[in-house]
Amino acid sequence: MEKLRVLGHLFVTIFLYFFGSSTVAPAITDVTMTALCPGRDECSFAIYLTGFQQAITGLGMVVMTPVIGNLSDKYGRKSLLTLPLTLNIIPLVILAYNRTTNFFYAYYVMKTLTAMVCEGSTNCLALAYVADHISDQGRASAFGIMSGVVSAAFVCGTLASRFLPTASTFQVAALASMTAAVYMRVFLEESLPHEDSLRQPILKGGPDIEKNGEAPKRTQVSKTFPTMKDLISLLKSSKTFSEAATVSFFNSLAEGGFQASLMYFLKARFHFNKDQFADLMLILGVAGAISQLLFLPLLAPIVGETKLLCIGLFVGCINTFVYSISWSAWVRSIASKQVGSDEQGKAQGCLSGISSLASIISPFIFSPLTALFLSERAPFYFPGFSIMCIGLAMTIAFIQGTMIKTVPPLSSQTTNNNSSSSSSSSSVEDQ
Repeated sequence: MEKLRVLGHLFVTIFLYFFGSSTVAPAITDVTMTALCPGRDECSFAIYLTGFQQAITGLGMVVMTPVIGNLSDKYGRKSLLTLPLTLNIIPLVILAYNRTTNFFYAYYVMKTLTAMVCEGSTNCLALAYVADHISDQGRASAFGIMSGVVSAAFVCGTLASRFLPTASTFQVAALASMTAAVYMRVFLEESLPHEDSLRQPILKGGPDIEKNGEAPKRTQVSKTFPTMKDLISLLKSSKTFSEAATVSFFNSLAEGGFQASLMYFLKARFHFNKDQFADLMLILGVAGAISQLLFLPLLAPIVGETKLLCIGLFVGCINTFVYSISWSAWVRSIASKQVGSDEQGKAQGCLSGISSLASIISPFIFSPLTALFLSERAPFYFPGFSIMCIGLAMTIAFIQGTMIKTVPPLSSQTTNNNSSSSSSSSSVEDQ
């Protein structure tokens, strides 16, 4: 019951955070087009600008997410979670105040800068928090429930956007983001893999408390920030982990293509507006929420996360618009079991960094393709060519997912090794 109470506060925080982000998703395309290309349904400049923002955001996430994940292993998940939840408020407040061209550019700059910290680290820290409180056996179901909470927030946010005017949409989103930050600071408990390893809390000043007459040692900066060598070493530590990272890369490549291209494709070809975007997102969100909250947590202990991962990727290959089963929870769960309890932040940060790398590459591939095949300069008539290429990237992720062979969790291996060592020592002493 105590674990449920603690995780309940986390789920409420995550729900409020993603509710705010999801509320603006259907409206942002119309706001962008109105600010940059008023009166038009096709605008290459908007496509390229969105792709550029995604690439810069991904570049920042590659650097920031592993650092934040690693810091959370030392200073606590709550302390680090405060940063993205607070920064996320700023760009929403700008558009809540005004959506003219000048304010849009101010939003664009602030969103790009804050997203470097917010986009990947929030999910990374939340997953590490769950891993701190759930055993290896129940982790897949717990990750699935958290994905379901995100999907439920997506549904509620999209539904709110469907019936709200554009101005109110951004005001509600800003209020939800503020509430998430305040709720987290008031109700969420700090979490660490080992409470005794907590360093000087980031958000509290004052001198360190001496123990046994000696001041505690300071964390070295070089140990705080993981290097590329550290990340490569982590990938090499487990074949299963590296395979999960590969799946994460190619699936994120496909998702990045959607983010940079899909909305503008629908706008240009079918003249979608905010409400129609919301209707489409609701269909996807409801299916995802039902599967992740009701069915998948029950199936995870029976079927296993590897098969669920393949099912989710296979569905994505058949129709890249359908996200009934989320890939993310099962990739994260598989990878989570390959590292120790004191490296969950680093592992989740590594996966988020790899996904961010795909987000950098994706706009350079799919934004030009989308703009080209929606224009009159297309080499042949196939407006949805970029969407087909996105499906191919997801197919590669599916193929890689079928090749993953899970191994016993690292913690179990460590326990067995320790038991074997203890038995051997006892035998020697008896002799």
